[in-house]
Amino acid sequence: MRIVASILWRRLDLEGHDACLLSESGRLSQSDGGHSLKGQALFVQDGKPCNLAYEVTCDAGWRARSARVDGFLGTQDLHYAIERRADDGWTLNGERQGDVAGLIDIDLGFTPATNLLAIRRFDLEVGMATPAPAAYLTFPELRLVRLEQTYRRLDGTRYAYAAPMFGYDEILEVSPAGFVVDYPGLWRGAARLG
Repeated sequence: MRIVASILWRRLDLEGHDACLLSESGRLSQSDGGHSLKGQALFVQDGKPCNLAYEVTCDAGWRARSARVDGFLGTQDLHYAIERRADDGWTLNGERQGDVAGLIDIDLGFTPATNLLAIRRFDLEVGMATPAPAAYLTFPELRLVRLEQTYRRLDGTRYAYAAPMFGYDEILEVSPAGFVVDYPGLWRGAARLG
């Protein structure tokens, strides 16, 4: 496994931070390899301490394969395993999730890390736009729902991003590795490599 980039975010809407590593598998050919995001989010949720370790794995084309979330909220242990099946169906802790069948991307609702997946997978040219629906893990209720979202690349580092379900429509600034470094009102990068 080769580490490509890392980032530390400061949360703006709540007290908290998130740190994430982007890595690639050490396979010889790009078609065999894959990518992973591994991170740790620490924040206050509903007045309770929250600690969530997460890992997302993707194939070489940035299509999500699986995600894992482990941690706690207050005194409650949290353990979630998410899998995208060969038929593009999804499971959450082994249970099929019909609302997100056919989707390619996973979006973990408590971290900005997973925006990188769609940004890297679509690899938009400047001026291009795309719908990018994702299997969205809500938080704190932790269930998978369909999240309609769009990305439009404005220039080398900025994307117009919209998620109508949340009434969110802002300009995201992105690092060369694909991490969102300025997520207006929600997250701001505090330090990064790559």
